[in-house]
Amino acid sequence: MSDRLYQQIQEFYDASSNLWEGIWGEHMHHGYYGKDGTLKLDRRQAQIDLIEEVLKWSGDFTTNRPQDILDVGCGIGGSSLYLAEKFGARVTGITLSPVQANRAKERARAAGLQAKTDFQVANALNIPFPDNSFDLVWSLESGEHMPDKVKFLQECHRVLKPGGKLIFVTWCHRPTTPETPLTAAEHKHLQDIYRVYCLPYVISLPEYVEIVEQGGFKDLRVDDWSTAVAPFWDVVIDSAITPQAIFGLFQAGWKTIEAAMSLKLMSDGYRSGLVRFGLIAATK
Repeated sequence: MSDRLYQQIQEFYDASSNLWEGIWGEHMHHGYYGKDGTLKLDRRQAQIDLIEEVLKWSGDFTTNRPQDILDVGCGIGGSSLYLAEKFGARVTGITLSPVQANRAKERARAAGLQAKTDFQVANALNIPFPDNSFDLVWSLESGEHMPDKVKFLQECHRVLKPGGKLIFVTWCHRPTTPETPLTAAEHKHLQDIYRVYCLPYVISLPEYVEIVEQGGFKDLRVDDWSTAVAPFWDVVIDSAITPQAIFGLFQAGWKTIEAAMSLKLMSDGYRSGLVRFGLIAATK
């Protein structure tokens, strides 16, 4: 199952990354629209604001600036290059997509950051670096793709230096209890999202907290920013209805077309409270 999933993820991002960059820019993640989700922002600015707000929320980096950063699920290097420039840090990005890794390298050269960055095709369940290699592991919307959430977070812990920080932001579903399990309709909604976006499954934020605590992390900070990011999907839907976007979709192929046609799955998921946007910061 995992090998097939990895192939699907690679093919999806190989096919869609050029379109995403051409229409929406280098950042392949949600935007931040203020705590209550009401700020009217340019989409790209909202995505940059998300990076800054996550950094601000996760801790004080003014005196303890990270020098060796791992960006797990780096895409075409949007966050990696931003963090390398912001902190003057060495940033290593890993992705399953050779197209993304190559484009990230091109963008690093264009930005004059090739000496500070490295991009590799690698599996996040078997991170190809020794123990205690990084003082920050950054995972912005890649956890949802992981077929083994426990193994993934164990790997993040392993490659962190003692005292190093994990910043983990991921798609979740709503918390459940024995009295409030996911309904049949909610399961169906999630299955449709999984199929379109090549996800094995998502879990709730409390389940992630349990995994992180059992994995040896400490000093946990946890939050749910669903309200702050929910407007993103309506913005993307609006921007997808242009001649340039439609032409790009047909060039990218059916899987990308299907994903574009299914953007409403995510916006509806946020509106109903089923889809959640979870944040965890913790230290080793």
